[in-house]
Amino acid sequence: MTQVGEGQEADESAPPVMTFGAPTAGEVLAERYELVEHINNDSAGRLVWRGVDVILRRPVAVVLRYPGGDSATEMLQAAVAASRVIHPNLVGVYDAIDEADRAYVVREWVDGQSMRDLAADGPLDPARATAIGNAVASALAAVHATGMVHGNVHPGTVMISDEGRVVLADARTDGADSQENDIRAVGGVLYFALTGSWPHAEAPLRGATAGHGRAAIPDAVRDAGGAIAAPRQVRAGVPAYLDDLTMDLLDAEIAPPSSDVLAAELARLDVPAEDEHYLDNSGPLRFAAETGEEPSPLAAAGGRKVAVGIAGLLAVALVGLLIGIIALGGEDKDPQSNPVAAPTSSAPAGDATPAAATARKLTVKNVRIIDPDSKDRSEVDGAEKVIDGDEDKGWETETYKNLPNFGNLKKGMGVWIDLGQPHTVRSVQAVLSATGASAQLLAGTTNPESSSSGDKQLVASYKTPIGQPFEDHDGTTMTFNGFDADQKYQYLLFWITELPPTEDGFKLGVQEITVQGS
Repeated sequence: MTQVGEGQEADESAPPVMTFGAPTAGEVLAERYELVEHINNDSAGRLVWRGVDVILRRPVAVVLRYPGGDSATEMLQAAVAASRVIHPNLVGVYDAIDEADRAYVVREWVDGQSMRDLAADGPLDPARATAIGNAVASALAAVHATGMVHGNVHPGTVMISDEGRVVLADARTDGADSQENDIRAVGGVLYFALTGSWPHAEAPLRGATAGHGRAAIPDAVRDAGGAIAAPRQVRAGVPAYLDDLTMDLLDAEIAPPSSDVLAAELARLDVPAEDEHYLDNSGPLRFAAETGEEPSPLAAAGGRKVAVGIAGLLAVALVGLLIGIIALGGEDKDPQSNPVAAPTSSAPAGDATPAAATARKLTVKNVRIIDPDSKDRSEVDGAEKVIDGDEDKGWETETYKNLPNFGNLKKGMGVWIDLGQPHTVRSVQAVLSATGASAQLLAGTTNPESSSSGDKQLVASYKTPIGQPFEDHDGTTMTFNGFDADQKYQYLLFWITELPPTEDGFKLGVQEITVQGS
């Protein structure tokens, strides 16, 4: 596994690693993280170790920098920022410690390999490339929803576990990037997956430019003017629409979509390998005027599909003409008496509905605490604080001793949410008081009374996890997305199974829960 600080191993030209005071196997950092094996060094001269969290009994990756202090500020700030965003396609960041002579970041250990190493044997098939692009775009959507930027998206920071999970690692906070550049970097990742070469000559991979030893990645094929060749020009079998989408993202003249819209579009194209022919039929056919199908999310966001732009302009012009005729004819005129030819595009003015409507914050009609194993129900008060818009105030559990699973006294507790009526849900975000909790999001259709027996009935019937599932994680902001666009939900249950440690035991506060959808 390439468990590296910036996603790249050091090559022959990298600066020497400072080893004065370097740790040894068996050393325990911060009285918690035992170092087991030195894995490699990254291109910035940082040491990467495999370790074990001796408290939670889980493997971790430890990235050390010499010295600490001011020279490690960017690394530590990036780690703190990354720890606030929880998403299944982001590497979890557990701790960031500065000891002056050295600083280190503790993060999730991922068994697998980087995308750079995965593609070392040649380009990936289009379905695999699409799935990876979808995962990266989904991770960026979670990061961008907080207003932050990742700033370090490339094949070395995209990691694929042995189980097939795709995770994005090593965000930066040096202010040199933007959300738009993050999105364009997804185009670079897709291009690399489809061709095995890197399209951003002006932004080469750290430690991986051409001619730099074992980390070398070839530059994209270019014409005499420096323009890169499209994936379909480099290799056969790349679907036309995936080729167009990749080149659109790399084209500085075309405004990219937002990361959530891009994720939705790639999710639409993320199909099993045996159904890969769908990619050939899912692009231009969705946008062409003669199909009668709805446009994809990217059609709403802009792109190089000329048919969409022309059809949209025609629709707007015709609607304007209709309004003008009505106005000239007087308010008492029936519009039907002034017929206007209907537009012939796939998105007629009367029923154009984008496949992914703009998400908005949904109003929560009711909220309550679910506590099926309680006898005195002393912890069910204060539920309204999780939807009051104030992250400084929230509902919290009591303090439990000995074990994080509610002291082995309860199977869990939850926050139940009633949206008033069924809605399409795009994301659910929970802001927590501390790192180290475990929870999942469930959905159901029942609304029993608020009592121990009613809560037991509710938990028994809410068996369907929705959104991207979470298990063990650290972070104070937990974001669920990846919902089925065809499914609507009214009742949601944020179900907590493990509490984070405090000085006196285990306890958690849920500061705020927001639901985005339409």
